[in-house]
Amino acid sequence: MLRVLAIDDEVPALEELAYLLRADPRIERVLCAGEAAGALRDLSRILVAGERLDAVFLDIRMPGLDGLDFTRLLTGFAAPPHVVFVTAYDDCAVTAYELGALDYLLKPVRPERLAEAVRRVDEAARRRAAGGDEPQDRAEEDEMVPVELAGRTRLVSRRSVTHVEAHGDYVRLHTEDGSFLVRMPLAVLARRWQSAGFIRIHRSTLVASAHISELHFDGGRAAVQVGGELLPVSRRHTREVRDLLVRRFRQGDPGSGQEGT
Repeated sequence: MLRVLAIDDEVPALEELAYLLRADPRIERVLCAGEAAGALRDLSRILVAGERLDAVFLDIRMPGLDGLDFTRLLTGFAAPPHVVFVTAYDDCAVTAYELGALDYLLKPVRPERLAEAVRRVDEAARRRAAGGDEPQDRAEEDEMVPVELAGRTRLVSRRSVTHVEAHGDYVRLHTEDGSFLVRMPLAVLARRWQSAGFIRIHRSTLVASAHISELHFDGGRAAVQVGGELLPVSRRHTREVRDLLVRRFRQGDPGSGQEGT
């Protein structure tokens, strides 16, 4: 059972968040705080006393210490709680994920979206209890990416993403069911998904290595076959891609590392 802390300087928002969290059967206890500085002091006392706190659900824009600075200060604890941001603003998502946030929810929070965030917290807490914050094989763990479609939030499985293309401050996630825009620079996503087998094949393209079926060479130019698309590989990344596919071939997966001409 999870123990969590909810932080928001707006009383109605805090009460609503606490109500939804307490309604989740996976949560045992919900503490509340109306400002981040006091919450940090309370959190320090809790952890020093040897008590467990699994996650903090907090707003970003609060007077005094804001949610981002609060999260930066958590790194000073030996076993800091996981962080889920709950905010009305979408312009801090990149920074939030760079700080290691498990999830980023937009207000007004829908119960099913909050339930997904609690699921992530529950999985992370179980991994920590088993002896590590991160699983041994990130490729075996999936991640659900929230995307906005016609005013509704849809969750897209990372495993369903074949490749990603840069679009300024956004990325376009390509799946067999379509493509989706997410506000996040490609460089941030590349770092976040590297351990899950995503590799750069071009400065503007990130590919799930598991979805590469062939490597083609034509006149010194390389390209990879991903589903029904042939994606160009820049000269800078050609050797890395080739080495990856050779390693996969030697590990007993010859069907996914064929070379074409």
